[in-house]
Amino acid sequence: MAAAPAPGEIRVASSVGRWVVLTTVLGSSMAMLDSTVINVALPRIGEDLGTGMAALQWTVNAYMLTLAGLILLGGALGDRYGRRRVFVVGVVWFAGASLLCGIAPDAGVLVAARALQGVGGALLTPGSLALIQASFHPDDRARAVGLWSGFGGVGAAVGPFVGGWLVDGPGWRWVFLLNVPLAALCVPVALRHVPESRDPAAHGRFDVLGAALGALALAGVTYALIEAPGRGASPVVIGSALGGLLLGAAFVAVERRRADPMLPPSVFRSRLFTSVNLVTFCVYAALGGFFFLSAIQLQVVAGYSALGAGTALLPTTVLMLLFSAWSGELGRRIGPRIPLTAGPLLAAAGMLLMLRVGPGSPSVGSYAGEVLPAVLVLGAGLVVVVAPLTATVLAAVDAGRSGLASGINNAAARAAGLIAVAALPLLAGMGPEAYRDADEFAATFRRAMPMCAGLLVVGAVIAWWTVRTPPAAVRDERPECAVHCGAVAPPLEPEHRER
Repeated sequence: MAAAPAPGEIRVASSVGRWVVLTTVLGSSMAMLDSTVINVALPRIGEDLGTGMAALQWTVNAYMLTLAGLILLGGALGDRYGRRRVFVVGVVWFAGASLLCGIAPDAGVLVAARALQGVGGALLTPGSLALIQASFHPDDRARAVGLWSGFGGVGAAVGPFVGGWLVDGPGWRWVFLLNVPLAALCVPVALRHVPESRDPAAHGRFDVLGAALGALALAGVTYALIEAPGRGASPVVIGSALGGLLLGAAFVAVERRRADPMLPPSVFRSRLFTSVNLVTFCVYAALGGFFFLSAIQLQVVAGYSALGAGTALLPTTVLMLLFSAWSGELGRRIGPRIPLTAGPLLAAAGMLLMLRVGPGSPSVGSYAGEVLPAVLVLGAGLVVVVAPLTATVLAAVDAGRSGLASGINNAAARAAGLIAVAALPLLAGMGPEAYRDADEFAATFRRAMPMCAGLLVVGAVIAWWTVRTPPAAVRDERPECAVHCGAVAPPLEPEHRER
């Protein structure tokens, strides 16, 4: 009987490789599905629990807050104690918190349970990508990342459809209860088929202080942004904003001085790593704002049912399913610069096309003329950018720090979505009861979409000016990095080589 492949030697086409991809996709899809499926359910949650716009923002952002604040710690835990072990703990935690969301009697309990969900997401999300990076042979990593990105993106994109079907059928609570059977499938497959891996150089104490400061800084800024439309420039709002900024400065100071920081400043010496994380922030801020507002726009303004609103966004799912693996291979061959520039620009055009969606009764003709072109162009942009973005982030660090790299990139993405959902209603002039008034919401939506598109354009400009694609002859000298993204990572600092 042949021995099981060791971590770093698994091939995508092997049975073990397929199990690893399935496990990581199931786990990450729980988190991605939940972060997008909630948007379609928001109007019904607001009506059922009698809440205003701020409570709906917190329903989204409580999850994003703990996820973004703790995801770096989750990646470090996986590197130290085993990526599979921490991943499985995260899946079980996430399922338990989802059950609490599903039975929440009021908005306060729902928001608290969503925060607990984010803790589970912080454990399983970086673990899923780190398992891909650590398990597969270097020649297959780009393809594995493409499959993971594609099917994970499908999980995120299919969320509005599944959420709409559940909201119109058994009710919005089943949006959360759906995670329980997914976890019941994921955990035994992971324990049986996924090899354990860890960073043998991981040592020292965990940076709990850094994690707490980062989460509290995000909480202060988020609270100020969400409460400002209702409270104005009150002492509570101003104090929360200033407190968040001061805590953010304290976080940076602590991370620069600690021997084993959660966010090592040295990792940002890689120009490629820093640049791609800035692009990630721009892309996911725009996407977070888009999906939050578009699901409400389709229901409150355009008259779609929850299922209809979810189905309207389904073409994005189809494009991600069909072409993300191809996009990963394309990024490997031509380098990341062109995909990371063209993808955000295409997605920005799709968001601007959503401005054509206005009041009226849903029909095949109005959908084909207004919604479909927008979601097709947006989907094409996501296909082009997502897989190369992920592969490029991992290529900028050595394999032993894959958990840290994926954690930082995920933290950037989640923090971006968190800030966008908190800030866009304020910047667009959205009142506390805007989601109950079609005319008011339509007006603010028209102001918000160009802001989202502008963020994508900024991301494209950053990618074009900072990400470089070297000549093929140079790439051939660094085969592992060429496999990942077609780009040469900068030389590692001495302390990185020792690790």
